[in-house]
Amino acid sequence: MKKTLLNIAITTLLATSTFTSTAASAIEGLSANVGVVSQYFFRGIVQTDTASASAGVDYEIGNFSVGTWAADVQDGIEIDVYGSYGLSLGEFDLSAGFTSYQYTGDFDTAYNEVNLGASFKFVSVSYNVGTHDVDGASDEDYDFLSVTAEYEGFYATYGTWGKDFDGDYAEVGYGTEVSGFDLGVALIVNSKELDLESGKGDESLVFSLSKSF
Repeated sequence: MKKTLLNIAITTLLATSTFTSTAASAIEGLSANVGVVSQYFFRGIVQTDTASASAGVDYEIGNFSVGTWAADVQDGIEIDVYGSYGLSLGEFDLSAGFTSYQYTGDFDTAYNEVNLGASFKFVSVSYNVGTHDVDGASDEDYDFLSVTAEYEGFYATYGTWGKDFDGDYAEVGYGTEVSGFDLGVALIVNSKELDLESGKGDESLVFSLSKSF
């Protein structure tokens, strides 16, 4: 079953790549992306048990950018809407923005957060503060801090949740381009708080295929 879903996702990726490429190239500042992962993780938390296909569109003008991204989460569709402002100060890059995570079906309710980022050479830091809408109860506040180091396609990330959320994870991976497609592999190790299946913590190997236009 997993193999069948992965084949469908890859076929969808190849079929939509031509359409999105034509649409994105028609407007200056507009870009698009399509992709598929063998299993969808977000900040150390598994979102799907099977392969997940995704697609996004971004528009950039000057230092401002806005975009939207959608992914299959089995019990519905995740739809993200985001915007940011970026600034370069010598070798330092700074950014501030927002992201709204919305879901169809019964997968989850909405998340809305403010995103702050900074990078210097091969190291980047991201700090995010948000609210999780909870049906029939008080909303949950959370923050998330991550540090990433990258070098010639290899990367390592450590992320930790705070406030009403808890848990941390580590991720190491490698990405490269082959014939215009981006290929990636990552090992994700999460703590028991982020392991929603067994509650013991787990290690997962994830493969990805994507293309940007």
